[in-house]
Amino acid sequence: MRRTPAVAGQFYPADRDGLLEEIKKHISGNAEKKSVIGIVSPHAGFMYSGDTAGAVYSRIEIPETVILIGPNHTGDGKPVSVMTEGIWSTPLGDLSIDKELAKAICLASPRVHADSKAHRYEHSLETQLPFLQFFRKEFKIVPICMKRTRFINCQQVSQAILKGVQETKRKVLLVASSDMTHYESHDSATLKDKKAIDRILERDAEGLYETVEKNHISMCGMNPVTVMLLCANEMGARGSRLIKYMTSGEINGDRSHVVAYAGMIVE
Repeated sequence: MRRTPAVAGQFYPADRDGLLEEIKKHISGNAEKKSVIGIVSPHAGFMYSGDTAGAVYSRIEIPETVILIGPNHTGDGKPVSVMTEGIWSTPLGDLSIDKELAKAICLASPRVHADSKAHRYEHSLETQLPFLQFFRKEFKIVPICMKRTRFINCQQVSQAILKGVQETKRKVLLVASSDMTHYESHDSATLKDKKAIDRILERDAEGLYETVEKNHISMCGMNPVTVMLLCANEMGARGSRLIKYMTSGEINGDRSHVVAYAGMIVE
């Protein structure tokens, strides 16, 4: 099964050379790279969120397997969908799914389903791949797509991931794909998002979930970030850093109606 790009030519250039040039605009060439457990990275068009994503990817080492956890924008597929086999294509080349790990995660919990339908047109994971491929040519992925769900279900998903990683003895990077506040003013978004970012800095998964719910923060990847934090804490995380925060208003000048982006590292 081959998953072809859904948003090439819209969110990022569809040709290899154009995409490489676009990525180079957003990365930090002299940044020190570290081995980390997880990251938060946005998934908008590279024109808007590329600087934030690039700042994060410039600072991390990419291991042999990357677990990508993103929100389900399309509504297709199961509540928690893992694509367990096949190839993902981008203008920079093909990536294989880590079948052994993907299937182990699905077997670890009835909450997690082997399902490719949710991934067919979903952009939240696809937009991470060019940055990953820019910095490492050969690696495998486990794509996980989540609809909005309760905290207890996030706990179950995280336990399934941890069990799968333990059984397969993989060294992994956890990528939680999320934009922050949507369609509010720059000032409102910044104020709201700080509350969520503070919880991520404390690696407080339940606190993040409750803060987003209580303050009506339109953070689309709240569940993926919650799962990433739950996993990271069990995997020995000791720190978290905000690498970059910005809004679309800083790009297009319209600060009355923005989408916000945060790039964060958990290590």
